[in-house]
This record gives sequence, C-alpha cells and structure tokens, in this order.
Amino acid sequence: MAAPSGVNCEFTKFQELLKSLMAAHASRDRVIKNCVAKMSEVVKNLQEEREKNLDALMLLKQLRKEQTKLKWMQSELNVEVVNDRSWKVFTERCQIHFKPPKNE
Repeated sequence: MAAPSGVNCEFTKFQELLKSLMAAHASRDRVIKNCVAKMSEVVKNLQEEREKNLDALMLLKQLRKEQTKLKWMQSELNVEVVNDRSWKVFTERCQIHFKPPKNE
C-alpha cells in the first residue's frame, strides 16, 4: 500500500528544512572565517607599522583594539551555541516525522 501523498510532502519539507539548516550553518561558518582572515590581515599590517614606529601610542591602541576584535571573531568559530540550539529544536520538533540520514 502506498503512503498518502501528504506524507511524502511532509518528508520533502523536512528534507528541505534540514538542507536549509545545514546551508545556514555552513554560511555562518564561511562568513566568520572570512572576517577572521580580514582581521588577521589588518592586525598583521598594524604590527608591521608598529615595528617601524615603536613610539606611536595611537598605533599601539589601534593594534590592541584590532587584536581584541580578532580574538572575538576567532572565538565565534568555537561557539557552538547557535548550531546546538538549532539542531536541538530541529530534532525535538521533527524527530517523530523525519529521521535525517546518518551522513547528513
């Protein structure tokens, strides 16, 4: 006996939601890595300028500020709260209707 068409429709919606969730997580990760790369370049340039001019107090302040931003962005890569919460909600709400394949 074939499954009702509504079941296939729901299964497809859950699959689409899973793909969307995975894409959002990948996009977030990619954006943060891009920011880290740009901030690293800024810090590197400021460090080079600082080595040339050790007396520049404003340059030192700017370097410390940019280093702090870089550390903050790097810590964002390690924060799994966003991913954990979204996966938890997906699992709680969808587990009755949809079991994602193991490889996803």
